[in-house]
Amino acid sequence: MKRCFLRSKLHRATLTGCDIEYEGSISIDPELLRAADILPNEQVDVYDVNNGARLTTYAIPGEPGQICLNGAAARLAAPGDKIIICSFVWLDEGEIAGHKPRVVLLGQDNAVVGTK
Repeated sequence: MKRCFLRSKLHRATLTGCDIEYEGSISIDPELLRAADILPNEQVDVYDVNNGARLTTYAIPGEPGQICLNGAAARLAAPGDKIIICSFVWLDEGEIAGHKPRVVLLGQDNAVVGTK
């Protein structure tokens, strides 16, 4: 049996924009995607710390410094909101004990301030 676990997290990112006219997704600075090991088009959950909204979408590379909710999801948050972006993985029972999620802590201007 497989179980779903946190794979990686961008913790307390600052939303830099919302583009309701874009098709969908969340645009994320490519350096942050690499830091969290999130691939383009990978499913992610987004949690808005300011208003409690939670949504599922997919990640795409954005511009440097950018974290922008696109499409319908743009109605669920506002620029300046603190958000958490998570990816998940399905693991077999034998993989669980050795699994450790990658947590990327973000500070001002979405700069990486640490990892866990």
